[in-house]
Amino acid sequence: MDIKDLDKTRIPHHVAVIMDGNGRWAKQKGKSRIFGHRNGVKAVRETIECAAEMGVKYLTLYAFSTENWSRPKDEVVGLMELLVVTINKEIKTLMENNIALKAIGDLESLPGRCHKELKHAIEKTSKNTRMNLVLALSYSSKWEILNAVKTIANKVEAGQLSSEDIDEKLFAQSLCTAGYPDPELLIRTSGEHRISNFLLWQIAYSELYFTDKLWPDFRKTDFCAAIADYQKRERRFGKTSEQLSNVLQ
Repeated sequence: MDIKDLDKTRIPHHVAVIMDGNGRWAKQKGKSRIFGHRNGVKAVRETIECAAEMGVKYLTLYAFSTENWSRPKDEVVGLMELLVVTINKEIKTLMENNIALKAIGDLESLPGRCHKELKHAIEKTSKNTRMNLVLALSYSSKWEILNAVKTIANKVEAGQLSSEDIDEKLFAQSLCTAGYPDPELLIRTSGEHRISNFLLWQIAYSELYFTDKLWPDFRKTDFCAAIADYQKRERRFGKTSEQLSNVLQ
């Protein structure tokens, strides 16, 4: 499957990816989990390049969840070091390809150096317009939703809002993804069929695509295959096929 095989008029604006399988990939090779994470960087690079080339405007990658903090210390430290090194290496490429880096999650919980490098990369690429690369770091959807509830509750308590003001639009504006379109497509690798606490509000009507490929083996052809599968689907948003047909006529 190649980009030229896709319908250019039906490219999703926002694709989210749960990058799963680094640990199992490494285990199959008798290596440490961090070895798998390092080899997953190539899959990240190819996915970004492919998404930008085909015209995706937002690509959100689930890089590190709040639950991941409970993993073995060596793995967490290795992941944070890998993140810093990768961000530093990729800034030049992001600038050359006109891609803006953004991040969602409890970013204040990241180690100081990691947070500093991330902030620098976000500021450096902020004026780029071709695509937005969104990293979900120290992120979980339950944390995000609870944080939004607290933010709204504080505004009601302060008299800045009334309960009648609270609707879906206001709630969405209180989430980490405020200003971003909801993903039309969510991809998960490694054969697992779970959402794993990722963008629960935002993917209410997203198409879900699961592949058995472990993340380090995921390539441009696999990303194109996911988009091709998405293009075969009928997105009804609660309506019937007949209703959609009438709208198009």
